[in-house]
Amino acid sequence: MSSQPPAPPATQSADAPADWDDALSAFGPPRPVAEPASPPGALAAPLATARAALERLSTWVAIRSLGRRHRHRIVDHLLALDDRDRYLRFGYLASDEQIRRYALNIDFNRDEVLGIFNRRLQLVALAHLAYGEPLPADPSRTMAEFGVSVLPQSRGRGLGRRLFDTAALHARNRGIDTLFIHALTENRPMLHIATAAGAVVERGGSESAAWLRLPPESFGSQVEQALERHLGEIDFQFKRQAQVISEFVDSVAEVKSHFDATGRAAKE
Repeated sequence: MSSQPPAPPATQSADAPADWDDALSAFGPPRPVAEPASPPGALAAPLATARAALERLSTWVAIRSLGRRHRHRIVDHLLALDDRDRYLRFGYLASDEQIRRYALNIDFNRDEVLGIFNRRLQLVALAHLAYGEPLPADPSRTMAEFGVSVLPQSRGRGLGRRLFDTAALHARNRGIDTLFIHALTENRPMLHIATAAGAVVERGGSESAAWLRLPPESFGSQVEQALERHLGEIDFQFKRQAQVISEFVDSVAEVKSHFDATGRAAKE
């Protein structure tokens, strides 16, 4: 007896999808898949961070950390300040001898000195970040004092604010939680920098004090400081090489003009 071969498996007809739609229609229309809702403010923080980064990039200037070998540049910068600027920077009319003594007493092992150079390698802006001892009232808190000076021809470009931001970054990465500024009340540019950064300013007669609480260090702040230090060094070396080339070209031109003048004199 011959047996019938097994029937081939049934295949889905072209009408099957329609049949399924008819069967499922009894359960109502399909619900759309909702995208997970972002918590309030989830995009605000990244946008604010990106906006701040773009602002820093648009106003970026090369800032270099200075050491003992730069003392003569520091002295030259401070001596170039006039009487009014010396009075605002130190709180008194500092003489040339007092300025030299101040520069010689900077402790580069403890403090930080930051500078901005122009293309002729002149130190046009200088900041001194002096690290202090823990506060007596709260030994867990530490403080650093900030002072800055900018030569007249380089003002109006935000160099003081850039030095302040960089000094705050360095202090933050060293575990400092408070940045302190002591300035004369009439030193409006300095107090404006502190106020714009969010510092609390207390005015008392002819003198004012400002305190800025710093956030704790982070991986991002460490990377930012390392990057700024590296770019500042590259900028300084580039300017130095450009100056060497410029001096070489000037010397060649001087020698050439000397020989030209000698040749003309011989012909005459």
